[in-house]
Amino acid sequence: MRERKTCLLPFLVIIFYIFVPPAISIAQIGALETDIIEYTSLWKGERFLDGRPKVPDEILERMKEVSIEEAWGVLISHEYRHQFETGWDNMHPERVIVGRAVTATFMPKRPDVQNETEKRGKEQGRIGGQNSWVIYTLVENDLVVVDMFKTRNFVGDNLANWIATKTGTGMVIHGGNRDIDGIYEIPDFNSYVRFYNPDGMVDVTLMGINIPTRIGQVTVMPGDVVLGGREGVIFIPAHLAQEVVESSELVRIKDKFRQMCFREKIYPLELIYGKWTEEIEKGYMEWVKDQDKKGKLTPYQREQLLK
Repeated sequence: MRERKTCLLPFLVIIFYIFVPPAISIAQIGALETDIIEYTSLWKGERFLDGRPKVPDEILERMKEVSIEEAWGVLISHEYRHQFETGWDNMHPERVIVGRAVTATFMPKRPDVQNETEKRGKEQGRIGGQNSWVIYTLVENDLVVVDMFKTRNFVGDNLANWIATKTGTGMVIHGGNRDIDGIYEIPDFNSYVRFYNPDGMVDVTLMGINIPTRIGQVTVMPGDVVLGGREGVIFIPAHLAQEVVESSELVRIKDKFRQMCFREKIYPLELIYGKWTEEIEKGYMEWVKDQDKKGKLTPYQREQLLK
């Protein structure tokens, strides 16, 4: 009986690999839908066809008013301690960018791996350069996040304009770009890169689109909400995006009142940062109602503060 089982083993292994494809594929380009769903399983909302979390546009719009510090406070409370990256060349510090991450990972070119990537790209109907393969996948409110291992260029101004037209957001490149003057002129668009270089995209191979990607000290997942401000870029897990914007709106309105009190010296300054007295609480609610009359409250602020 033992001998018969041993004889069947090679056959069973073959059957397993025919009908159960491996979850991780060497030189994989597009991530498997099941992998994306499993790795982002805490997200319970709508998804794109490829499995990427689709945080609602309304949340993305509200995210534009969120500060890096407000987002950081929520992430830290959930023990996400490695979601912020700084040290960028921020082309437009005055512009905030927000979008859903489309990730891409490149590696130094190796001929055998490059040949396999090109073969798979052809089989999947991909055209153009490997950076174009990434750009073709983008839709409105996406934000391309690319690991070029800090030493290679991703795009110039032509492809940057293509990205801007497709997404309306920007790009975060752990590497470089070229054609800085042309990229600078793109309206309502921003770029975070490590350097600029006149060279093209050379000596690199695309290893995956919408796979877990490392940007500095951060692991970025496809569908993360990317928030770029003056300080740098924070990558917010999709399942925490709504909590971030709601928490921010409540913190923001209270901070606005507190700062007004500092400027106008309405209450003793030492009380404004401590536990508020009944008088301050009453003054705050009166001020909130006045802000509502002036149309300055968000729907969530009104719902929570004027129940």
